[in-house]
Amino acid sequence: MAPILLLATACGAAPDPTAGIDGEETAMGHIHGIGVDPADGTLYAATHFGLFRVEDQTVVRVADRWQDTMAFTVVGDHHFLGSGHPDLREDLPPHLGLIESSDAGGTWQSLALQGEADFHAIEAAEDQLYAYDAVTETLMASSDMRTFRTVTRLNATDLAADPSDVNRVLATTPAGLVAVEAVSGRQTPIEAPGLAYVDWPRPDLLVGLSPNGDVQVSTGAGTRWTEAGNVPGEAAALEVTTEDWYAATDRGLFRSVDRGATWEPIVTTGS
Repeated sequence: MAPILLLATACGAAPDPTAGIDGEETAMGHIHGIGVDPADGTLYAATHFGLFRVEDQTVVRVADRWQDTMAFTVVGDHHFLGSGHPDLREDLPPHLGLIESSDAGGTWQSLALQGEADFHAIEAAEDQLYAYDAVTETLMASSDMRTFRTVTRLNATDLAADPSDVNRVLATTPAGLVAVEAVSGRQTPIEAPGLAYVDWPRPDLLVGLSPNGDVQVSTGAGTRWTEAGNVPGEAAALEVTTEDWYAATDRGLFRSVDRGATWEPIVTTGS
């Protein structure tokens, strides 16, 4: 398995593709998000140096683009939402706001808040979209992906919508896991292990990932937790599908086929 260069790079400025990164076309930088395209089961990684798709245990840059995709989620067949900072070859403001691709990352269009919002987490739930803006440190919501309202102020790393209640979303914060009511903005602490990333694919399965890669599972909507396993490295992203579970760390991309008990490397870094 060929190692992939994964650089520990600060994620505040847009990458300069003209400078190159030691000639490494597969240099991903820090992974910000992962998602699986339901059209064909392809795994994508949104990173500091562009969007990559996984092919045969290696990564391929999508469309020769180098945008710093800070937030990323897959919402349908070849249908992605994101945010972040542009490829410096583009004449765009430093904050992309909410952007959309309907061709699996080949092209992107601006939907809202271009030049204003720098979303670091995006979560779609039926007709509701939640997004955490790092500029204002606020959780925002939209029902049309074009107009947003502020729900509450908080410092979030990741979001997971309650599959039983579209108006309730979980956020991982420095103070711990909190549940937020979208209508009132009320925050309620959830007693849970220290989690950096969460995914809630169905009412009876809530999965969390700690900063050091410990996998925590709740079948009671967060009322009780069980440690399932460990992903090697420092956690960077989590995606739970109906078949497999995926995680990204500073050591690469990993997959579990046994509900988080063991993790096989898909793409490893050079470290």
